[in-house]
Amino acid sequence: MYFVLLMILLCCASLKAQQNVFTINHVTLQADPSVEVHNGASVNLICRVDISKEDGIFQLKHMFNFFKNGNIMTNVTSEQEWVSFKISPAAYSDSGTYKCSVTVNDKHLASAALTIEVKGVTKPRLTALKKEVVEGDSVPLHCYVPEEEPPFLFTFYKIVSSQPPAQDTKYEREKKFAEFEFPVAVGDSILHFECTVRVQSTMGTSAVSERSERVLVTVVDIFSKPKWTFHSPLNVTEGDRIHLECTTITADHHPNQFEIIIQKDKRILNSTKDVGSVSYSTVATMKDNGNYTCKVERGTVSKANAVSVVVAELFSKPILTPSSKHMNEDSNLTLTCHVNGLPHMNFSIMKETHRDIILLKSSRIYTVIARVTDSGNYSCKAQLKGLAKRSDPIMITVYAPVSVPVLSVNSSLSEVVLGKTFLLRCHSMFGTPPINYTLFRGNRFVNFSRVHTNLSAEFWETATEDLGEYRCQARNGHSHIKRESNRLNVTVIAPVDNINIGSSPYGEVEDGKEISFMCSIHSGSLPVEFRLYKESQAKPFYQYNGMNTHTVWFKPAFSKQDAGKYFCTASNRANITIKSRFLTVKVVLASWQKGLIVATALVVVLVTALAFLWWNLRKKTRAQARAMELSRSTPTINSATVKLTSEQNNDGEFYYGTGYNEDGENHVKMTDENKDSGENRHSRIEGAPDAT
Repeated sequence: MYFVLLMILLCCASLKAQQNVFTINHVTLQADPSVEVHNGASVNLICRVDISKEDGIFQLKHMFNFFKNGNIMTNVTSEQEWVSFKISPAAYSDSGTYKCSVTVNDKHLASAALTIEVKGVTKPRLTALKKEVVEGDSVPLHCYVPEEEPPFLFTFYKIVSSQPPAQDTKYEREKKFAEFEFPVAVGDSILHFECTVRVQSTMGTSAVSERSERVLVTVVDIFSKPKWTFHSPLNVTEGDRIHLECTTITADHHPNQFEIIIQKDKRILNSTKDVGSVSYSTVATMKDNGNYTCKVERGTVSKANAVSVVVAELFSKPILTPSSKHMNEDSNLTLTCHVNGLPHMNFSIMKETHRDIILLKSSRIYTVIARVTDSGNYSCKAQLKGLAKRSDPIMITVYAPVSVPVLSVNSSLSEVVLGKTFLLRCHSMFGTPPINYTLFRGNRFVNFSRVHTNLSAEFWETATEDLGEYRCQARNGHSHIKRESNRLNVTVIAPVDNINIGSSPYGEVEDGKEISFMCSIHSGSLPVEFRLYKESQAKPFYQYNGMNTHTVWFKPAFSKQDAGKYFCTASNRANITIKSRFLTVKVVLASWQKGLIVATALVVVLVTALAFLWWNLRKKTRAQARAMELSRSTPTINSATVKLTSEQNNDGEFYYGTGYNEDGENHVKMTDENKDSGENRHSRIEGAPDAT
């Protein structure tokens, strides 16, 4: 029963809904007061819907949706045909494209797009997390803009009086604030900070806000700028004492962790830590002339103060003068030390070694008989009023005379190959280096070499045909002695050149006859070694070594086994072997062998001719005899006529035709009797070949 009632109610409601007919005509979106507003103002977005109804008396529920740049912002359900959405206060990031849509039952319609432009960016808020900082510290800042939407580009400004403002930027993609720290520099006392923000709108434009309110931060000094105290004049003379002191004052709450340094140029003279002063004292010299700097440092904070000290010269640097820097052994060496304008001083003369300085004499003059061991560096020192100065060192070289040099060649036999380079060495066993070596060929200068050790001087030469005698001279710093070496003759070996091979007779020789081979060269130093080879043999069959440019080898009987290709080689002490071309020698028959062959050939020809004549004559005779016998005999022929024909060829021979009858069959037979008769007749006419 209840189910039936429920179905009745649903059917009634459905019938009623089918009766409520409507249509959505259009939807509009408006901005009040305008689509362009200033930052901080308010703007109302009003969405209206126009609907037509069948009877106009029923109510509809409207669902309004508001969109910004395609993203839904809010939705409102109302029976009214309009609703509003308020943006207050309007920010620059609220600029964009807005729409609204209305849904009624199953019908939906959206408005046209409306562009809202907000001019100006909200002013950011800046906060300094520290109101008072010390030198070397940093100031943490916080810039905040809650009304706008990121991304943002924050710019922070540090404003110091009498200086251009320092600035730095920081980008934030999601946060509405940014934090940054500015370091506090030395000399900063009162600092001001500001910030701005650049906002990117969804319309593709950007704008920068005005600067935030200025924030004040105070800087506290942790120590004062250092101060110099002079316990001696700033203008002093060498030998006087320089006494300088540097002090600083530290803050009560930062008494430690600082350092005071006194330095000149890059050299630190004195320093102290966590103490308010440091001093420096020394006897003035010319090297103490210049600028002195006092620094007070703590972490990144450094304060400095500089002062200039002028030092006047008491006396100049001494000068050491030798009697000579280069001298002969056993000569007098005199060293004199002096200072311009002040002769009455304490002098000392010293020799410097690799390990130590040796005092030679406490005087301004030193004299000694020079030995080679006296070579070295010397200096002197002058003292006055507790001030000592040293001269520049000087180098003294004592020369022992050179010994007679020895000239040698790198070849043990003093022989060199023409066109090749060879090495000449010139060496003096004794003498103080450096030694100058000069090489001569005859009286002509060839080369020069200076050797700074006891090694030989080396000269590379190219062997020519006219070398001649070599000699060398050696001398060093010794002023009188120059030595000359022995004279060296260098033998030039010319390599063998242009080799030829020949024979007599040339190219052909009768079997068993004699032959001579000759091998020669065009040029080359003697002696020369010749070797004769046959192509198929590895070892020479003839070898000669002598003082000739050619050689001859004689063979009394040359046979067929000796025929072939021959060549020769030549070499000398240049150790260069050259090879000739190949000479082909053929073996021909001897004269008697040729005559025998000719005679044999003639006999064979004669015998052949006679045999041929005999055979030809015999053949003719037999042919004539047969013809005569046939002409005398009349053979029996049955029922047919035999026709016998005869012809004579060009040689007088006869050809007998074949007998035949009309039916074409051969009826001629040679009987034994006929054969005998023919033979007898042939014997009878043999002696008379011309008989018929």
